[in-house]
Amino acid sequence: MGLLGMSELFLTRQSDFDALCDEIQAAGIVAFDTEFISENSYRPKLCLVQLATPQRAVAVDPFVVDLSRWWDIMVDERTTIVVHSAKEEVRFCLTNCGQRPRQLVDVQIAEGLRGNSFPLSYERLILRVLGHSVISTETRTDWQRRPLTQRQIDYAIDDVRHLIECWKVQRQWLEKHGRLHWATEEFEQVITDMEVERSEDAWMRLSGIRRLNARQLGVARELYRWRDNDAATRNQPIRRVLKDDVLIDLARRQPQTEDELLNSRDMNRTGLRRYASEIVEVIRKAVSMPKHLLPKPFEQQDTSHDEPVVGKVLAMALANRCVELDISHSLVGSGNDIKNLVRWYWANCPEDQRPKLMRTWRAEVCGDLLKNVMDGKVSLRITDPQSEHPLAFEPYSDTRPD
Repeated sequence: MGLLGMSELFLTRQSDFDALCDEIQAAGIVAFDTEFISENSYRPKLCLVQLATPQRAVAVDPFVVDLSRWWDIMVDERTTIVVHSAKEEVRFCLTNCGQRPRQLVDVQIAEGLRGNSFPLSYERLILRVLGHSVISTETRTDWQRRPLTQRQIDYAIDDVRHLIECWKVQRQWLEKHGRLHWATEEFEQVITDMEVERSEDAWMRLSGIRRLNARQLGVARELYRWRDNDAATRNQPIRRVLKDDVLIDLARRQPQTEDELLNSRDMNRTGLRRYASEIVEVIRKAVSMPKHLLPKPFEQQDTSHDEPVVGKVLAMALANRCVELDISHSLVGSGNDIKNLVRWYWANCPEDQRPKLMRTWRAEVCGDLLKNVMDGKVSLRITDPQSEHPLAFEPYSDTRPD
């Protein structure tokens, strides 16, 4: 920290913060992190903002400083915002200015495109990329309490101190290996996912929703909207009002009275009982809703094919490709992504429904390979059992010796 005191490191005056914003805009790049509390509110409560330019790193107190200029910087086209694990920072941007960041960089994603480890913690990532040791000692801090100690401020600022240098190393490597556009596309996808999280159709992403019929979907949608509105009104975490799995169960059962509603161990918690009459009323209205206002059921995929076997072969091909490219398997795709690919293929590959593994940079990494495997254009053999990637997926030829 050198000889800098608390006043230089922890900005609580608007004039000091405005001067920092001028510095950020002149530099064209800034590292950004936040400390927040999310356990007891509808949206996480922003308790501290950490920012670092190439010249200095500071913390800002959002309780006494107007951050409007910062949110404007986040959504301009001129300033690169470097973060580690961007989701919460993107959410704060969407909450505070209703726009998506324009030049966001996530070093956690970038590192997943340079090696097979994802997601890496900030400490492990900085050690791996820069060789610097960062020690976490204040992970249990209640960041909304004031005053904060010098030690807490120092810890918080360390979370941004090395990010710009880290991105500089990563960017050079990604450019050299032709992967910078992979990173840029994935940064944008993270932002899009956070926007979808707040869209009117966010309920369609609930686990188990695809197995419901039209009437059940109508109940699930109305319960989801009621839950979101109630949580916002009471400033409570959404899942404290009604958990996702309980919501889906209610959509299936559709209880019409409070007694029927409470005839489930999931509903016998004191916190849920107080909502019983409201929940029953929401369900009744959804059950009586005209058919033309109900959601369209999800198309049920034909699972008569030997999907698990095909999925395992594709998973081996994907894992092998990731090892060959030294890229994180977990970042490229999951088991569900492979399942969606198989079902898309058996639906005759509709162009307007391309699955995740057949879009943007993932298509470049593995799309052709996986489709060729399903087309029967690739053969599998074992090369060196002692190798890091002993399997070889090669173009198949049916020519046989005379």
